[in-house]
Amino acid sequence: MLNQAVISLITVSTNTAQRLEKLGIFLIQDLLFHLPLRYENQIKNCNIGSLSPGQQVLISGQVEFVDILRRKKRSMICRISNQTGSIDLRFFHFNTQQFNALKPGTLLSCSGVIRQGYAGLEIVHPQYKIVTAMDLQPEQQILTPVYPLTEGIKQSTLRHLINQVLNLCQQQPELLIDYLPETILQQYHYPKLLDALQSLHNPDKNMRYDLLENKTSPAFKRLAFEEFLTRSLFMLQHKSQQQQGKASVFKTNINLKKQFINALPFQLTAAQQRVMGEIEVDCSQSKPMLRLIQGDVGSGKTVVAAYTALLALANHYQVAIMTPTELLAEQHHRNFSHWFKDFAYPVALLTGQLTTATRKQTLIEIASGKAKIVIGTHALFQEAVNFSNLELIIIDEQHRFGVHQRLALRAKAQSADKRPHQLVMTATPIPRTLAMLHYADLDISIIDQLPQGRKAVITRVISSDRRLEIIERIRYRIAQGYQGYWVCPLIEESENLDYEAAKKTFSQLSLSLPQMRIGLIHGRMKSGEKNKLMQRFKARELDLLVATTVIEVGVDVANASLMIIENAERLGLSQLHQLRGRVGRGSQDSYCLLLYQSPLKPIAQQRLRIIRSTNDGFKIAEEDLRLRGAGELIGTRQTGSQQFKIAHPDNDRELLMPAQQTAYHFLQHYPILIEPLIKRWLGAATDYAEV
Repeated sequence: MLNQAVISLITVSTNTAQRLEKLGIFLIQDLLFHLPLRYENQIKNCNIGSLSPGQQVLISGQVEFVDILRRKKRSMICRISNQTGSIDLRFFHFNTQQFNALKPGTLLSCSGVIRQGYAGLEIVHPQYKIVTAMDLQPEQQILTPVYPLTEGIKQSTLRHLINQVLNLCQQQPELLIDYLPETILQQYHYPKLLDALQSLHNPDKNMRYDLLENKTSPAFKRLAFEEFLTRSLFMLQHKSQQQQGKASVFKTNINLKKQFINALPFQLTAAQQRVMGEIEVDCSQSKPMLRLIQGDVGSGKTVVAAYTALLALANHYQVAIMTPTELLAEQHHRNFSHWFKDFAYPVALLTGQLTTATRKQTLIEIASGKAKIVIGTHALFQEAVNFSNLELIIIDEQHRFGVHQRLALRAKAQSADKRPHQLVMTATPIPRTLAMLHYADLDISIIDQLPQGRKAVITRVISSDRRLEIIERIRYRIAQGYQGYWVCPLIEESENLDYEAAKKTFSQLSLSLPQMRIGLIHGRMKSGEKNKLMQRFKARELDLLVATTVIEVGVDVANASLMIIENAERLGLSQLHQLRGRVGRGSQDSYCLLLYQSPLKPIAQQRLRIIRSTNDGFKIAEEDLRLRGAGELIGTRQTGSQQFKIAHPDNDRELLMPAQQTAYHFLQHYPILIEPLIKRWLGAATDYAEV
């Protein structure tokens, strides 16, 4: 019964069911796992004479009088009392019917938060009901659950539905199966499932409030553990299934490898060569590679991806490389064209900005197999795009793409008997906790070295009031022969406002620095214009580039040694680190100046303090996880596929390792319980596993 749609409950209408879906409640059992956001810690029938501001109370009393006060803001005052004292109830929104109902002598039970009023203590807009007799039992604590809501759903509605299902499970315990064996519950001192849910939805009066509020009670930890366990089981199961699939074998051509490496204008690091070796081993097998490359900004992931492409090309297969922005796609196109200029492997570019004729010709070359390397944006997985023999997919900055987009590209290569090799890359290092949860089914390579001679970027946090000093710093650096960026971040997520801010800054800097060659690049420019401007900047025909965050990913100009980020307090840690990574790509000292507007909010202060203190992308990612949460960091918030119902990857990290160890134990001893657990906790999210 618990696996039936929530609308099958008699008290749930079609409209209510549709609203509950917005809360992730589709099945009856989902109500049980929709836990309180917090608890109202009410004190019932406490001594009115000893109340203090801030207390959440539930009291009973008799109406002494009711009156309407006509001050600046009209309000209704109702004084109630019992033998312990009296208190005022204040209503700013009321009607005649309400006024008439609160006659002197009426008995009320009411709840709310105590505050200091004009004439003493009061409760503003209390919840109340008329009762027939006052309940003056000894003082006791009442913990009332407060649930996450959506428009059209009240707290009372959720409480009623959840208790309805809990009562049903109490009467028929067989409805709610506990999939954690008794031995595991005893090992970790966890309660049974129904007991855990009961204590979280209806806490006992003796329950410690701090354990509930901080989500550290054994009941909560038991559910978080089960959710982590399920995710680990699913990843292990999927990895096993993935390894059973078939893929084309890429044989390594030693001569081509030497030719490729010797032609590079730089020397590969030991870390790059190690990762290339790991990829060679993957692709030499008949099971599909599914590998993630992590590397800090500037660590050289792109050339490793190019070598991976060479493995496929040498075996006469096509390669698709998907990037999140046209600017990055164009840069990859230039780099790959340069690296492969001595090879007979044509490189095609497919973006939304191509002319109709160019796009048509490019599609023909892709379908015929003439285009060996195809680099593009979202345009790659559109219906009109057909490949001849696509066997390798490379996704750059994979967290920028939605799950459905990655699935659509993979579908271009998948056949009935074979799957493509997949390589995904990110310059946003992934904290270990997230890697354990979200990427346990991938093989992970880390490029943990920067190219020789690369120096750490010196970061300073400066008030915008010192703008004139910054302009002088620009003048000095450019006089030394270096170049710089001035970045204007998004304003209210509006491309138009973003453009206007950058345009205004460009005009101001052009007046302040008339002798400098200043360019302006933004998201509203056509692809060709952006490309031409970046080429001029790279050729040192421009000294300073005023830009929006369009330059955040992948732009590589070695002579640029100064990065100024305006309104830096608006950006997240990961984005600040990415932008800072556009400089420091040469051997000279490089600087990143973070301009902020006062006053700073506490969280903005934390972000700026962290980014100033370290250039280590992994440390920054850990802090970003703590401040922003997992979904934001890895780019799954928009899909909902990777969100946790109960567990928090950072707050509950101590449960991760035990959950993973238990997952291996489950695979050996309780395989029959795995599918029911996955169905309970993941549902439709299992559709997204292979990306």
